[in-house]
Amino acid sequence: MSDRQTYAITIAGVQRELPLFEIKPKVRIAILNILGDTELVSAAARALAEKLRDKPIEVLVTAEAKSIPLVHALSLELDLPYVILRKSYKPYMGEALRSETLSITTGAPQTLYLDEKDRALLKGKRVALVDDVISTGSTLQGMRLLMHSAGAEVIAEAAILTEGDRAQWLDIIALGHLPIWVED
Repeated sequence: MSDRQTYAITIAGVQRELPLFEIKPKVRIAILNILGDTELVSAAARALAEKLRDKPIEVLVTAEAKSIPLVHALSLELDLPYVILRKSYKPYMGEALRSETLSITTGAPQTLYLDEKDRALLKGKRVALVDDVISTGSTLQGMRLLMHSAGAEVIAEAAILTEGDRAQWLDIIALGHLPIWVED
């Protein structure tokens, strides 16, 4: 067992100890990894669904990979289809749209791809962008650009948690907020 420091948080009534990881010198973040955490995913999806239920959403959209179980559970709660923006291109994706992002967890540029088949589903639709944690907003911006290119209207943006103070995140529907730890 590691003696890594953790950050205690309660999300939709579920308590977790999130491990702290250094992402660059003297900067640490708490890592929320919902993959395989059925209890937390289910509780978060129910809570987010209640916050989104009054919005005229037609399709849910997320970027792979950690938020896939969340958007799936949310789609069941709201009875809506969902689209996954991929991080690598595959030939079967046809004439995919693409957008560049910069993830805080990898520190490297990433590309999001919208599969050709999903473009038809999104055209003219009102969508909600969904993520596990929104920190810098780069992935969110990449998703927004792809939705614009696909002819979809973003009417809601939701996450389990927001993080840091780079932006105010006032328009994000979230269940909680994480600080960023910066050492002097």
